[in-house]
Amino acid sequence: MLRTNRLTKRFGGITATDEVTFELGNKLTSIIGPNGAGKTTFFNLLTGALTPTEGTVELQKDGGWVDITGMDTHETAQMGIHRSYQITNVFPTTSVLENVRVAAQAHGSNSFRFWRNVNAFDEHYEEAYGILDRVGLAEKAEVPAENLSHGEKRQLEVGIALAGDPEVLLLDEPNAGVSSEDIDAVKAIIEDVATDHAVLLVEHNMDIVMDVSERIVVLNQGAVIADDKPENIQGDPDVQEAYLGGYEAGDLEARRQEKASGQRGGTKADGGGIA
Repeated sequence: MLRTNRLTKRFGGITATDEVTFELGNKLTSIIGPNGAGKTTFFNLLTGALTPTEGTVELQKDGGWVDITGMDTHETAQMGIHRSYQITNVFPTTSVLENVRVAAQAHGSNSFRFWRNVNAFDEHYEEAYGILDRVGLAEKAEVPAENLSHGEKRQLEVGIALAGDPEVLLLDEPNAGVSSEDIDAVKAIIEDVATDHAVLLVEHNMDIVMDVSERIVVLNQGAVIADDKPENIQGDPDVQEAYLGGYEAGDLEARRQEKASGQRGGTKADGGGIA
C-alpha cells in the first residue's frame, strides 16, 4: 500500500532518517525505537509534513504505484494517507459529531464548497455517525469534545483519522497519556480498523505493540535495524541492546499495578528507554 526507497532526511549534519527502504502491506505494522530514533520524522516524511533530502515515497493506487514524494500534507491526505498525532488534536468546544463531520467533509468532494448550508451535507453526517459507532462514541455524539475523558479523546482522534475512508492510517502513539482503564478500548479500535485499512503504528507501550502487531520494524539512529514478527523481535540481540533492555511481556502492566498499589521499585523495562 505504501513504500519508501532509500528515504533520507538530514537536518544539517544530523541524519534523522537514514536510507529507509520499507513497504507497508495489509499486516498491522508497528514502528518502535528509542527516543530520537527517527520515528516521528519518518511519519512526517510519509505524510508530506517534511520533504526528504533523498529517496522516494510511493502509494499504491489502482493497481500501480504513484510517486507522492514532495506532496504536502493536504495532498497526501486527499490521496488516502491519514494520520493521528501524539498530542490530542480536536476542536474542544465542538461536538464529537461535528469533529468527525468536519473531517469527513474536508476529505470529500464538497470540501471547498464553503457557502452551502452544512445541513445539505447529509452524507457527511451519515459517515460521521458510522465512524462514531465504530470507535465507541455514538452515545456521545452531541457532547462537546472537551468533556470527553483523555482516552475518549484518543478514540475520537482515531475516528477523525478514519474520516474519508483512507487507504493508509498512521497512528502516532494513540495510547499516549491514556489511563490503564481506557487502554483496552483504544487497543480494540486499533485492531478493528486494521481489518480493513493498512495501519502503521508508533507506540511506546510494548505490551500493546507485542499484542496487536503482526510485524514490527525497529529504528535506531534513523536506520532500520530489524523487521520481523513480534516473537522474533523480542529476542533479537540488536533490538535488546538498542531499545528493549530485557523487556518481557507484561512488564508494563506489572509496573502499573505496582504504582496503583503504592509500591516502589522498578522492572526490567525501567532501563530500556521505554518512554
